[in-house]
Amino acid sequence: MAVHIRRAAPVQGALMPRGAGGVRRLSPRLWQHREAASVRLRDQIVIAALAAGGAVAVLRLLDWWFRPAHVAQPLLFALLSLAFWYGISRIVLGWINYLAIAKPAHRPAPPGLGVAIFTTSSPGEPLAMFEKTLAACARLRYPHTTYLLDDTRDPRFREVAERHGAVWLEIVGVPGAKAGKINRALELTSEAFILVLDPDHLVFPQFLDRVLGQFDDPRVGFVQVAQAYYNQTRSFTAAGAAEQTYAFYGPGQMGLYGHGAAVAIGANCTFRRSALASVGGHGIGLAEDLITAIRLHAAGWRSMYVPEVLSRGLVPEDLGSFFRQQLKWSRGVYEVVFAELPRLWRGLGWRQQLAYLTIGTYYLNGVTTAIYIVFPYLYLWTGVQPASMWFGEFLTATAPVAAIGVALYLFSQRWLCDRPAERGLHLRGLALKIACWPVYLRGTTLAIGRADVPYVPTAKEAVAGRFLRLAWPQLLLIGVYLATVIRVAQARLLTGDVSLEYSPEAVWGMLAFASLPAMAGAGALHAAWQSRRLTGDAPWDAVDVAALGGEP
Repeated sequence: MAVHIRRAAPVQGALMPRGAGGVRRLSPRLWQHREAASVRLRDQIVIAALAAGGAVAVLRLLDWWFRPAHVAQPLLFALLSLAFWYGISRIVLGWINYLAIAKPAHRPAPPGLGVAIFTTSSPGEPLAMFEKTLAACARLRYPHTTYLLDDTRDPRFREVAERHGAVWLEIVGVPGAKAGKINRALELTSEAFILVLDPDHLVFPQFLDRVLGQFDDPRVGFVQVAQAYYNQTRSFTAAGAAEQTYAFYGPGQMGLYGHGAAVAIGANCTFRRSALASVGGHGIGLAEDLITAIRLHAAGWRSMYVPEVLSRGLVPEDLGSFFRQQLKWSRGVYEVVFAELPRLWRGLGWRQQLAYLTIGTYYLNGVTTAIYIVFPYLYLWTGVQPASMWFGEFLTATAPVAAIGVALYLFSQRWLCDRPAERGLHLRGLALKIACWPVYLRGTTLAIGRADVPYVPTAKEAVAGRFLRLAWPQLLLIGVYLATVIRVAQARLLTGDVSLEYSPEAVWGMLAFASLPAMAGAGALHAAWQSRRLTGDAPWDAVDVAALGGEP
């Protein structure tokens, strides 16, 4: 292990030249400071009323679902019920979270606090990105020291740190990837507060002024702010990846904050040094942020969530990078469930326990989606069905739950951090989520087998991928779907095959269920096709650091 420190005099407002011709311009509104709306009493009443109606609808659905006449094949019915009620439970847990939505009052940052910013560089990461990241850090209004934790062995990274007034720490040979470097930097520094900043994030000048006041409460161990992005318009993958985060960083984290369980999310999180010291430093693992958060909560520290856009970063632009990111996350969160939650259970409040169970079991939807995909084809090819239900009755029983779920999802968008840009049905995000079921399933099986997944930083630029390598699961699924449609059409419309005469309604109902993942697969195919070609410019080429942080 080697550590070198190089300190330079601050340089204020250092900027890179604008990108060459052909670089896509970014909307100035991206760089404006934005925040979620305040929570009003009438909003809470609407949420409570909708959630109460939803609870009644779920109970009615529960009573209808488990009627003895609905059981066709007991084992298959049990599997279907586990998958179906896992999905319903996720909806209900979302409603419970919405009931606690809260927004902390802004507290001015007191003068004189010692603040460090830790950002890390790894081999292969683009140097030009760090020019913008460190230039943005240099423009922060609150006094601070920026540290570049570098293990690239590339002298140019030291030069860019010096150019922007940052302290260069060469930290190589330290186990634990990003978290290991953070822990080593904690040993080499002394500031009372540490902002952990991913290197693709560009902080606005007012970032620290909007955060540090929350530490007036000595029980606060960390303060997380929203994550937002500036490259979501560059590809279908980027748009879908960003859409998957909007609700979480708005009403999702605000609800967790109201429950006393706001979590740390890797970037844009400011920690109290003494809090980290009390739990042995930053957690290490694929989900190092969640590991750190649960340890701090179990040790009695409070967390705050500031639902404001105070920086913007990057989401994966190509499908291969997105899949690798999701595999890392899907494997990593199970570390919290299997290793951290059992030993820390008694130190958590019941709402924190529920929150971490909810987060830690999110990627089980890879298993449940596989069940949803298999069962329609099992019926349409063999006539075997897990449940004996009229499709019309199923729609009647589930429609109230679905309607209230959509209503609450749309109503909760009042608390999106950048509502004009983020509101909507987020269908691209949904398509990518459904198409990711093989990735989530693999992450689950790797977790059960305790197999390791290497910690590799998510690619900051689009990486060209082979279409067939990215798309073969979706091509296979769509191929099976089309073959099934042809078979059903031939059997029912042309030959009158009685093997599919169980119920015309059941046949078309099963086809409808089979159609949903096939349509999502079509979106993934589009993303895979786009991923064959790289864009000609990097996303940060169009960034003017001087424009960061304006008010709308």
